[in-house]
Amino acid sequence: MLEELVGSTWHRFITKRADTSYPDAIVTLDEVRHTAGIFFRALGGEGGLRVENATESALHTRRTILQRIAGMGDKTQYAWRDDETLRLPDSIALFPTRQLNLDLYLWLTALSVIDNAEMPAEKRINWITQNQYRTHKTLEIWPGLKTRYQNLLKAHLQQRPNPKSLPADEANQEQIIRDALANSSQIQSLEYAKRPPQPVILWLHPAPPVEEFRNEKPVQDPDIEEAPQSKKDQKKQQKRKKGNREDMPTGNEGLMSFRLESLWSWAEYSKVDRTSVEDDDDDAMATAEDMDNITVAQDSQTSSSKIKLDLDLPSNQYDDIVLAEGIPIDEWDFKQQKSQKAHCRLQEMESRHAEPMELPKRLQQQAHKIRRQFEVLRPERHWVNRQNDGTEIDLENYVNFLSDLKQGHVNSDTPIYRELRNKTRDLSCLLLADLSLSTDAHINNDARVVDVIRDSLYLFSEALNATGDRFALHGFSSRNRSHIRFYNIKGFNENYDDKTRGHIDAIRPGYYTRMGAAIRHATELLNKEKTSQKLLLILTDGKPNDLDKYEGRYGIEDTRMAVIEAEKLGLRPFCVTIDEQAEDYLPYLFGSRSFVLIKNAAELPKKLPLLYLRLTH
Repeated sequence: MLEELVGSTWHRFITKRADTSYPDAIVTLDEVRHTAGIFFRALGGEGGLRVENATESALHTRRTILQRIAGMGDKTQYAWRDDETLRLPDSIALFPTRQLNLDLYLWLTALSVIDNAEMPAEKRINWITQNQYRTHKTLEIWPGLKTRYQNLLKAHLQQRPNPKSLPADEANQEQIIRDALANSSQIQSLEYAKRPPQPVILWLHPAPPVEEFRNEKPVQDPDIEEAPQSKKDQKKQQKRKKGNREDMPTGNEGLMSFRLESLWSWAEYSKVDRTSVEDDDDDAMATAEDMDNITVAQDSQTSSSKIKLDLDLPSNQYDDIVLAEGIPIDEWDFKQQKSQKAHCRLQEMESRHAEPMELPKRLQQQAHKIRRQFEVLRPERHWVNRQNDGTEIDLENYVNFLSDLKQGHVNSDTPIYRELRNKTRDLSCLLLADLSLSTDAHINNDARVVDVIRDSLYLFSEALNATGDRFALHGFSSRNRSHIRFYNIKGFNENYDDKTRGHIDAIRPGYYTRMGAAIRHATELLNKEKTSQKLLLILTDGKPNDLDKYEGRYGIEDTRMAVIEAEKLGLRPFCVTIDEQAEDYLPYLFGSRSFVLIKNAAELPKKLPLLYLRLTH
């Protein structure tokens, strides 16, 4: 007990003495993530990039004696970007004021807008010339950032080591970096030294990692899914880790060896197998947090036989009914900047086990209240006066006509008829519900996401049935580009009745979320309507994803293009989501005014009809 007390006291003391940061002025990425994304796009950066935490990079620079004792100063987080993401440090506390730390976030974001592809060949000599070019170009395009940069440069130079205190070779390196920072237009080349220079926090990563820990390779058997977890139960890593791939070791080859330094460091292979729900390590996340570099391997064997009866796809005689042959759907490839014709295959389906039913008793009182609220919008018959022809005489205008006739003011085309017409709401609405596997997650102890979606469809249908508006209900999920399931719950020309309620009751969680293809098919259905207003309402709980390359930016860009195509046809796409991270990507997909986030998922059934009322009234 005394040893632990002494050890913890010493650790706090030496860590505090060795720490050169300013914890009181810290700015975290979570605070500026949304601002950085907007700033990046406002400067002309690609809208599909996500803002994520950067990984830690090892440093081999000269450290002080206190840093070596405390085990600090050997890692840092650089900023960089790739095709999918903009990487920024998870926190910055390098300067004594919060404003300077915030300005550094914005400066690194602006620096990331300058693309490597636009850089002249002579500027790609090394990491110094590349960052010099970015700095020069950034200040040239956006001169308003010059004051911020000068303040950051002044503060950073004060923190860098004095060249006079360094050995000759390291002092020469440090002076070259200082000259490159002060004059970004003059090309500099770094000379060799025994130790690398201190990191330049005003520049991007000198050598960005080629690959991070990301499972890009789909599992061999996509029919088997993981058991869903509640969002509250899911564990998330605190820091992003560097990763690489290796073949799974067999365990029966190689030499056994022992190195003394292994006592103070450790790493291991982590078996990543989505076909199994077993976990031999109850605290795998804590283990991963202790590792600097995670190596993953794809096992050649699977444990699917243990759970195949529960999780495999049902046979055709038990699966839902396929209504027609697969429909070819185009898909947008943002890297090639072109549409891939007939790249996907969509199956229109109908639930096999849907049975006619009445509205559930738990919703009847709420449905009655909603119907009364929406009945005021029901079209009514009304008289239209002052018509040149009609079903009967307009007495008021006929009297005026006779009066003018007696006074000699005769107008032969005076409108003296009236006609009984129907006052209609000239609009159609198609609601497209995301039925992916994530909807099987629980939002509380009593309900899952799919249960909330089901109740929302009930009350939404009750509301629109009261107004008499034309509406259709569809759901979708996917398993790859060749297997996109599109459920017909209610068509535009079908009545809302017990049969429709049976189809709503039969909805179940599916697989993944290939949203672009589903939106394109829904657009085609809605575009056939003859009404003047057409609303495409999309209900989802997460971002686009699928087993193949539809992860990340590819899925985001394809979905965005599908939304743009719908808008060009005169449709109005609007997204309703319960995803807490939606504000990171939905403004790019639908626009800032074409989506709404329902923070409490349990309130979705009540709020969805009111949202429709606001959008169409």
